[in-house]
Order: sequence, then structure tokens, then C-alpha cells
Amino acid sequence: MKYVFGPVPSRRLGLSLGIDPLPFKTCNWNCIYCQLGRTSPLTLERSEYVSRQDLITEVKQVLTASLPGEIDWITFVGSGEPTLHSGLGWMIRQVKAHTDLPVAVITNGSLLYLPEMRDELSAADAVLPTLDAGNAWLFRRINRAAPRFSFDRLIDGMDRFRKIYSGKLWIEVMLIKDMNDTTESLQEIAKILKCLKPDSVHITLPIRPPAETGILPSDEAGLQRASTILGEFAPVNIPISTRAQALCEGDLSEKILSIVSRHPMQEEELVSLLNYWTPKEIHLSIKNLSNKHLIKIQKLDGGQFWNAAAANFHKQR
Repeated sequence: MKYVFGPVPSRRLGLSLGIDPLPFKTCNWNCIYCQLGRTSPLTLERSEYVSRQDLITEVKQVLTASLPGEIDWITFVGSGEPTLHSGLGWMIRQVKAHTDLPVAVITNGSLLYLPEMRDELSAADAVLPTLDAGNAWLFRRINRAAPRFSFDRLIDGMDRFRKIYSGKLWIEVMLIKDMNDTTESLQEIAKILKCLKPDSVHITLPIRPPAETGILPSDEAGLQRASTILGEFAPVNIPISTRAQALCEGDLSEKILSIVSRHPMQEEELVSLLNYWTPKEIHLSIKNLSNKHLIKIQKLDGGQFWNAAAANFHKQR
């Protein structure tokens, strides 16, 4: 499979079948915490980056092979910003025409200022835009968006989308220690939430190797502050890990490469996820992919995470 991966355990969406409509790291932001590494160069235009017909064909194949209960959500996500694909709205509607499973889009929200983008995303059952900062300075520091994507434009786009969207608007906040988890930073985010009136706020943490060094997840005190301050305007969800088993269709090496290119994992996580195969088979496939320079290790706090070889991280000293 080139465009469909998983289902993988999502801290937000349970067993999530991922759909990736983009080549690796096709994005208009260069977030300091990105688990896929740095974005270079930034992509600014929407285009038909992959065949929409081929993508939908893969989705239908996986849905036909899956059993009830194996998938909770179908999620447009992956190795870049999915709204950059010019056929996203068409693909969302095609997926919904072939399944009763809910469809989500995980997006940075940067293109919601476009009327056509708001119309396309309105077909999804849930949209999860990013709001990591409550002011322009911190937005630039954390998300490092291309210059045309200003903080004011981001917030205005979210506000316009909220006014016309009848699905679930779940705001995502990546909580970084001593950066956006302070009382002042959280109060600024809360002011925006008061206007947006999201259905919920999903707190995420940089628990996988980030693009830049020195990026740490907020501690228990920070999480409590976030729950208290943001929770005044929307239910706050601090998700927990979900165990899942990936579908056993297809080649093991292709499956591992497909997963870690979008969702970096430790070997023990892959063993748990891909338990149709033995730990030895998984280890040998990982070794083979590494020897072919298709995947590589990135370390964090003593853990070793397998990533796509193309991922560009700040070099550790």
C-alpha cells in the first residue's frame, strides 16, 4: 500500500486507518516538534500530489479486507499537511460513500482561510486543527509557518470554519514544557477557544523524537494547568495510548516502512502492533530496511525510534 497505513493506535481516534495523500514532508509549516523531522523546502501551493483515484482504490481494498471492530476512524493524516492535496474534498466524500466509518482530518488549519477549503473539510465528521500558541510571536517560534500563513489568518480561518461546520471541531494543542504550558501562554490560547467554541481540546505531547533539540513534553503541573485554564471553554482531553493490531494483509517490510514513515515507532511498538508476525520476523525486516537505507534510528531519552531515512532532524551533539 502506498497511501493507506495501519490501523495504528491513535491517542485521539482509537484504531485509526491512516490515509496519506502526500509525498514525504510536503508541508507549509516547519514545526519544532515534528516527529517526521524538519520541512525543507516548505510547500506553498495545493496540487494533485498523488493520484486521487489510486488512493481511493487502496482505501476500498483495505475496507473490503477489514473485519468489524478493526477500524474506529479513517483519518487523513500522514507525512505532511493533507489540505495541500487539491483533491482532498473529493477524496473525503468518496471514502464516506464507501463506508459508514467516521472520517477525520488532522490538519494544521493553515488553509482554512480559503472558502473552498472550508467547503471541502465540511464533509468530514471531525476536523482537528492545530493551535499551539495564542499570539503571533509564539506561533512563529513553534510552528515556523511560511510567511504568507500569518497567525491572524490562521485564527480567522478557524473562526470562519467554526461558523459553517456541523461536525466535531477538536482543537489540538502540542504542549511543550516552558514554552506554551505557562499560565500566560495558556490564558492566551483560552481567549481564542472562547471565540471558537470547539467541541473539545486535545492535548498532545512531543513524546517522539522532535525535529529540534531541547523540545520537552509538559510535566504533570503543566498538564494540570492546561486542563484548568483551557477547560473553562471546552472539554480537555489528555489522551492515553491505545493498543491495536495492524491488518495482516501485504508484505511485512512494506508495512513497516509505510507505518514508520508517518508514525515513528520503537521496535517493541512494532512487535505489539504487527503481532500477526513473530518478533524475529519483524526484527529481520527492520534490519533489512535499515541496511537498504530506507529507515533509520532517532534517539530520545534512551529510546530508539525508527523513522523514514529521508527525515531531517537536528543533529544531537
